Amino acid sequence: MTGQVRLDIADSVARVTLSHPGKLNAMSRVMWQELRAVFESIQQNASLRCVILAGEGGNFCAGGDISEYADFRFEEASLRQFHDELVWGGLQAVLDCDVPIVAQIEGACMGAGLEIASCCDLRLAGASAKFGAPIAKLGFPMAPRELALVMRAAGEPSARAMLLAAAVLDAATAAQRGFLHHVLPDQAVADEAGMMARRVSRLAPQAARLNKQTFRALAHVQQAPPATDLIADAYAYAASAEHREGIAAFVDKRSPDF
Repeated sequence: MTGQVRLDIADSVARVTLSHPGKLNAMSRVMWQELRAVFESIQQNASLRCVILAGEGGNFCAGGDISEYADFRFEEASLRQFHDELVWGGLQAVLDCDVPIVAQIEGACMGAGLEIASCCDLRLAGASAKFGAPIAKLGFPMAPRELALVMRAAGEPSARAMLLAAAVLDAATAAQRGFLHHVLPDQAVADEAGMMARRVSRLAPQAARLNKQTFRALAHVQQAPPATDLIADAYAYAASAEHREGIAAFVDKRSPDF
């Protein structure tokens, strides 16, 4: 099974669920395409006033589906296409959504999950949630635009710790550093996300959409040139021995030898 991204609508609230049973909702290529399609449809639905974005079964998203990586990661063109078109296409659709988005974060919020959560407006997490991007263990860096996204949302010190030292933050630390708006007992996260969505839904929807447009405009004014312009050979590592070893070691369930 390649996983799926489900959309359910009740009243004026959309619920988007990341579902990949057995893989802690790790994002497959199909799921990135579905994430984009789901949020593009939400953007076109004028009746919606809030979105809840959650993972299935007690985890938000554990990262990318590493079982697929050998099919495309070791050739520069296909690696670039994966990150710059497939992954960023999904993330950009979330960022471009004018409807307020509440992230209901439980369990693992790692790698791709951290990136998706970084696109949300209000982030609620359970006390046992974990945050990180330990891809240095897999022998590859975070793609430039994805890194810029995480750094803006989580802060540069946290991004450096996650990427350079494979640090994994607990929910209390993520909240203290400004990434989370609320930390709750694990069993209370879903209810609080629902209450937050209803609270947002009772407010002026046009004002919310205009505020989100203004937030995006201000972010564009403040940000540096596009990351792909800064690092032209960002994906030249595709065929490197280090990249191959990191992914092979994960698949083989052994420690990498870098």
